[in-house]
Amino acid sequence: MELDALTEGFTRRDWQTVTETDDPVRFAMIGLGWWTREQAMPAVAAGELSETTVLVSGDTTKAQSVAADTPTVEQTLTYDQFHDGEASDAFDAVYVATPNARHLPFVETAADLGKAILCEKPMETTVERARQMVDTCETHDVPLMIAYRMHTEPAVRRARELLREGYVGEPVVVHGSMTEPILDLVPDPDQWRLDGDLSGGCAAMDLGIYPLNTARFLLEADPVAVSGTVASVGEAFADVPDEHATFQVEFPGHATACCTASQNAHMSSHIRVTGTAGEVRVEPAFYPWDDRQLHVSHGDSEITVDFEQADQMEAEFEYFAHCVLTETDPLADGEHGLVDIKTLKAVYEAAETGRRIAVGE
Repeated sequence: MELDALTEGFTRRDWQTVTETDDPVRFAMIGLGWWTREQAMPAVAAGELSETTVLVSGDTTKAQSVAADTPTVEQTLTYDQFHDGEASDAFDAVYVATPNARHLPFVETAADLGKAILCEKPMETTVERARQMVDTCETHDVPLMIAYRMHTEPAVRRARELLREGYVGEPVVVHGSMTEPILDLVPDPDQWRLDGDLSGGCAAMDLGIYPLNTARFLLEADPVAVSGTVASVGEAFADVPDEHATFQVEFPGHATACCTASQNAHMSSHIRVTGTAGEVRVEPAFYPWDDRQLHVSHGDSEITVDFEQADQMEAEFEYFAHCVLTETDPLADGEHGLVDIKTLKAVYEAAETGRRIAVGE
């Protein structure tokens, strides 16, 4: 691949063979927080392969209000009604976007109903609960995908192509960061992200998972060991260990990822891979409303690629629906998500003990 050909077919979906269908995947949206309402549901509506037909919420009034504005919705359910299997013939798949600690029971019910499952990241709050989720889906033989939208982001996919082609030589260091002022974005000190029992952690679990998982995706490798530090300074972060987090991830060979995350800093994100012969960088990277750019350095050449921006959420839902329609296993399955939970929990252990922690099997 020549550097001057980087823009050719940049947003091509190399994974896609089905572009339209008379039988779209019907989603039940579980959890109607702002992300579901403002990001997930519009993404489904913008795509060609799925539609939202059922809303599941603990707030009946909210569900009915959202349904009134969504022509494809046929049914609203309370959480108990969902678990009782009501209206299960009205959906084929579920999107689980509740607080992290509440993912498992909804996945278990969906699996028992034989539904395909798209679960937000991080998939759960502990390794044990994440493993239980994987085992449940395997027992019921239902597809489980964890919602890593970087996997369908064109800039990230093209960066991975360049790494595969050897344009940076041997990868040596990955730098990734994601930061935001969470209390400015969601001005509620009682929100679930600041409740350790519901979130399983704060900066690392909610934001650090982005550079961690994207590093795995780019390097096509899984972590071996981690070290790290965390700190909570502000009063609002008293119930979580990590208002800020910094951690180092060792990969097989000599590649190392340095990841930083903060829930109380200027909003920013990037991912960069530096190798023996060049570098690829996506910046901004992780927020869906930012205009991404791909920066490539190789030898004496350097190029910044501007491109028509893709809707990350729309691509994520189209990819999942495509997997369901074609009976294809998604890349980011439950076992893939479980690796991140093991790694992040090792980060917290490393921060607490001051030791390098091997990522468990």
